[in-house]
Amino acid sequence: MTRPPVLHLINSFHQGGTERQAVQLVRLLHLSSSYRVHVACLDGGGVLRKEMESLGFRDIPEFPLSSFYNRNALIQLYRLTGLLRAWGIQVVHTHDFYTNIFGMAAAALARVPVRIASRRETEGLRSGTKKRLERWAYRLAHAIVTNAEAVRRHLIHEGTAAEKVVPIYNGVDIERLSPRPGCGRSDLLATYKLSHHAGRRFVTIVANLRHAVKDHPTFLRAAQHVKRAVPEAAFLLAGEGELLEPMRALAAQLGLAEDAIFIGRCGNVADLLALSEVCVLSSIAEGFSNAILEYMAAARPVVATDAGGVREAVHEGQTGYIVPVGDDGLMATRIIALLRAPEQARAMGESGQRIVRQKFSCEAQLERTQDLYEELLRQNRTRINADSADPRGSAQSAFLRVRF
Repeated sequence: MTRPPVLHLINSFHQGGTERQAVQLVRLLHLSSSYRVHVACLDGGGVLRKEMESLGFRDIPEFPLSSFYNRNALIQLYRLTGLLRAWGIQVVHTHDFYTNIFGMAAAALARVPVRIASRRETEGLRSGTKKRLERWAYRLAHAIVTNAEAVRRHLIHEGTAAEKVVPIYNGVDIERLSPRPGCGRSDLLATYKLSHHAGRRFVTIVANLRHAVKDHPTFLRAAQHVKRAVPEAAFLLAGEGELLEPMRALAAQLGLAEDAIFIGRCGNVADLLALSEVCVLSSIAEGFSNAILEYMAAARPVVATDAGGVREAVHEGQTGYIVPVGDDGLMATRIIALLRAPEQARAMGESGQRIVRQKFSCEAQLERTQDLYEELLRQNRTRINADSADPRGSAQSAFLRVRF
C-alpha cells in the first residue's frame, strides 16, 4: 500500500512548546510508518534539530523569511511550491502563525490535496494586519487543528467555520518525564549546580523568556509573598530568551536575588521537576500548555492562571489550583498551602499523572492526527470522483480551490 507523502513545515527547532509538539508529532508519524513524512522549516537552528537528525531527517529544506512583503518572500514561496510539486506532497501540516501563512499559500499554489493549519492560543498579541493574514491562511486550509476546546471556541467566535476546526490535544511522553533510575536528590542538585541549596524547597516555572505573555513578573511577585511565609522556599525559572536579564533585575528588586534561580535552557525537564514540590504557570494567554502536561506527567501539583485550555487539564482542588490571570496574591496563597501540606500536594500530583495517562498520551495524539489525515484524504478522493462524473467538474474544482 502506498504511503501518502506528508510535509510538516516547522518555524524552527528552538526549544519552545510549539516546536517541541511539532517535532514530537513528526517523530510519532515517522515511527508509525503510515505516511512518508518530510520536514521543512523557516529557520534551521535550534537544539531540537538533533532529534530530527537522529530519525534520519538530515537534509531539511530551509525557507528563510524576513518579511511577507519583500522579494525574498516571493522567492521562498516559489521554492516551496516547487518542492511540494516535485515531492508529490499530499498533506501539508503547518504549526504556527508564520508557517500557517507561508505554508498554506504555497500548498494552495501547488494544489496540495490536503492543507492543515494550526492554532495554539486563544488571545494573541498580533496586529490587525497579522490577524487578517491569519484569517486568509485559514480560508486556504481544509482544517485548522487546535490544541484545546477553548482555542476551538475562540477561533469559531472569530469567524472560522466550525466544521474546519478540529481539536487535538497535545501529547506528552510520560516516560520522558520519569526521573532517572538511581538518581537521588544530591545528584539532581549537582546537575543544576544547586548543591548549596540542599535544604531548600523548590517552586518551579518552565516557560520561555522570549514572550511577555508568559508573565514572569506575576510569578516573581507571588514568589516574594511565598518567601515571607515559607523562608526555605526557592524558585526555579527554566527558560531562555531576551527577557532573562529584565526578569533577573526584577527578582533582585523584589529581594529575591538569592532565591530566584534562573536555570536557562533545561535539557532534562524530568530532573528539574523531580526536584520541585510545586509547579506554576503564570501566563496571560495560552492555548494548551505543554508545561502543565509535563508537570502533571511528573506527578507534581500545579498552580496555574486561568488562561486558554488550562481548565481542560487542571482539575481545581484535585490536581492543583487555578487562579485569575495576574493575581499574584492568590497564586502565592495556593503555593503556600501546597508547601504546608506536602501529603496533599503529593496526592494531587499523582492524580494529575493518572489524568495525563488517560487523556493526553502520545498515542492518543497520533491516532487523532492520523484519523484527520485519512478523513481529509478520503474527502479529496470523493471530490475528484464527483468532478470526473459531472460535466461541470472542472468548474467545480476551480470553485473548491478558491473556497478552500
